[in-house]
Amino acid sequence: MTLFKSVAAIALTMFSSLSCIAADPGVQHRLMFFEYGKGPNRLIELDARAKVVWEHTPPSIAVLFQVLPSGNVIYAYGGKPTGVREITRKGEEVWNYVSKCPQVLGCERLANGNTLVAEQGPCQAVEVDPKGKVVRVTPLRTSHESYHLQVRNIHQLPNGNILAAHEGEGAVREVDVDGKLVWEYTGVENAGDAQRLPNGNTLISCGTQKRVIEVTPDKKIAWQFTAADAPDLNITWASSIQPLANGNLIVGNFLRGQEGKGAHAFEITRDKKVIWKWADHILIKSLTTVRVLDR
Repeated sequence: MTLFKSVAAIALTMFSSLSCIAADPGVQHRLMFFEYGKGPNRLIELDARAKVVWEHTPPSIAVLFQVLPSGNVIYAYGGKPTGVREITRKGEEVWNYVSKCPQVLGCERLANGNTLVAEQGPCQAVEVDPKGKVVRVTPLRTSHESYHLQVRNIHQLPNGNILAAHEGEGAVREVDVDGKLVWEYTGVENAGDAQRLPNGNTLISCGTQKRVIEVTPDKKIAWQFTAADAPDLNITWASSIQPLANGNLIVGNFLRGQEGKGAHAFEITRDKKVIWKWADHILIKSLTTVRVLDR
């Protein structure tokens, strides 16, 4: 009887730690994410049934990535050397830029085919062409001296300016191509990403403040979603954000220190309804950036 109960308890634990739950049963997503933390650092793709269909191990610490229209993936890696790589789904390297700075953890492929590289130490955005030539360097201002947390995700805006999330300082800044400050929002913790919306507002993942906020140009909070809005998610560190075409948001929840509890990722509507959430605490411990591939 004791053995039976033990086996049953183990089975129940395994079942409860594997979930792909939707308030709307019709909601399913293909996912790609970087596992990072207590588990291995790896890039994983899941199909709509939450089955692993692809996996890639980066050469060193990597937390941010972008899926290109070709299906290739570009990501920054932060070891020695450090830089940005583009790979195929077969793991073949298509492009690699090796940086001279201490660490790169953010990047973005631009519409013109160049790549924006978020260098740390000094903190700057470097635009690199397909041949690996630096065509522009834009200084990024931050008060955080240690290079590891100086800058995370960076995005080039339609006007050519750069929007950067400065994780260590807890600030988001827009600068022009010469590095002149255009706009900023401060007072957030561990800002991993900021994205400018079509309405002119800025969406920010506020890390260990356990919230996502939408801020107007005059720095007013127009909307926010916090841990208190859905306690069962166990929002620990709002690490990534992805606006969907329907207006909903995909949020990555970095479960540092809370491994095994809550959701790794979830989808919310603007009226704060959770319509989908995913967790598999057997497959991974925690993730940083997550993207749905069926947007």
